Amino acid sequence: MLKGTEYASNKRMMTMSPRFVTGPVLGHVVVMAGTGAIGLIAVFGVDLLNLFYISLLGQQPIAAAVGFSGTVGFLQTSIAIGMTIGVGAVVSRRIGAEDMDQARALATSSLLLMTFLTLAVGLASVALRYPLLDALGASGETRQMAAGYLAITSLSLPLLSAGMCCAALLRSVGDARRAMGVTLVGALSTAVLDPILIFALHLDLEGAAFSTVLSRLVLASLGWHYVTHVHGLLARPEPSRFASDASLVMSVAGPAILTNLATPIGNAYVTYMMARFGSGAVAGEAMIDRVSPVAFGLIYALTGAVGPIIAQNLGALRFDRVRETLRDSLLVVVITVCLAWAVLALCAPLVLLAFSATGDAATMVRLFCHWLAGAFLFTGALFVANAAFNNLGHPLLSTLFNWGRATLGTIPFVTLGARHGPPGILLGQAAGSFIFGVLAVIVAFRVTYRLGTTGRRFGGPALSMSGTSGKASLAAMLSLPERH
Repeated sequence: MLKGTEYASNKRMMTMSPRFVTGPVLGHVVVMAGTGAIGLIAVFGVDLLNLFYISLLGQQPIAAAVGFSGTVGFLQTSIAIGMTIGVGAVVSRRIGAEDMDQARALATSSLLLMTFLTLAVGLASVALRYPLLDALGASGETRQMAAGYLAITSLSLPLLSAGMCCAALLRSVGDARRAMGVTLVGALSTAVLDPILIFALHLDLEGAAFSTVLSRLVLASLGWHYVTHVHGLLARPEPSRFASDASLVMSVAGPAILTNLATPIGNAYVTYMMARFGSGAVAGEAMIDRVSPVAFGLIYALTGAVGPIIAQNLGALRFDRVRETLRDSLLVVVITVCLAWAVLALCAPLVLLAFSATGDAATMVRLFCHWLAGAFLFTGALFVANAAFNNLGHPLLSTLFNWGRATLGTIPFVTLGARHGPPGILLGQAAGSFIFGVLAVIVAFRVTYRLGTTGRRFGGPALSMSGTSGKASLAAMLSLPERH
């Protein structure tokens, strides 16, 4: 890493300032979510293209192996995503409070923490890949292929997390364009490498795995370049403060990880139930799991995009803008879902043709495109509410709602729906999203409208709008010395 004296000579570093505390909030939401969505859609689009290439091999067990390994991969990346939420929250608050030295120190500790933690996760995934696949219901040739894929990709998880951390740091300073570029270039590298490794070198599923590893290397390298050489966001590591910095990051990231783990664990139960109906049902689920992020990339991007906007305005004591961010984000959700739903309904025949979907897989994809895509209204609402909870000092509320959806909102509904086959499982999953999405938004609005009032708000200190007392309350919340 660059030395502190080298950073001091970097003019950009010295002029870094919070950009989300002024200007139209809706504009910030659209720009941050839009640029984030471009990068995410590129990543998810490559996953979709990857599945398309695999489908050209004409072997349904390979497509099912992608579905099983994707479920485990989702579990891995959810840990990294939870970490980026913590990184974005604590660093953005420091930037909003114009405490740049603290922001850089935290950024450095965060990158080290994410790398070490995901290395451990990757090694554990390799060691436990067979029990994990057994728990999901994988068997025979499909189980063996999925295990081979995971053995290759899991060891590159630290590269993915480093790139994601750098993208989160770029969003923290409002550099949405470069944050987008990090994910976009990584995705494009996969798009180029996939056909070469899968078809030209005849590596099949292993080729897709090696392509993933190489793209993660590109992702981490570009993110590192932008964070260090463009913004000077990293400082010399200070071992003496690593434990305290890690504790501060994990105070948000810990609940966020628990929150994010809920979704893949809920999906794992869905995959387990689908496996009872054969590889066709699992392949159909894999198709939907890769089509939906591409169609709703803007929704997926909102969690990471809205967080820095909320956190900077919290740091600046602009509670009115915090509330406005929540309202505008939900407006973006409604417009995005309605447009994407219409496109999916029109393009359903093309999706079926592209993946040669038949039987249960075709029925599931058709049902999703025509009807269940609308359920993303409530998934998006939950994402926005989670961003508000994580950045306003209530990460446990985010954990509560996500685990509620993954357990009470998934297991009973999916179990009942399974009586009607794979389509019933999808309907049950959508019903749980509706219930918990609505409840989360109601609570999120209550949290934001109590900002700046006296008393206590959901277990956290109230924040006053007035000068010194407001800064004192905020300083206590952020564990910072009070600044006048």
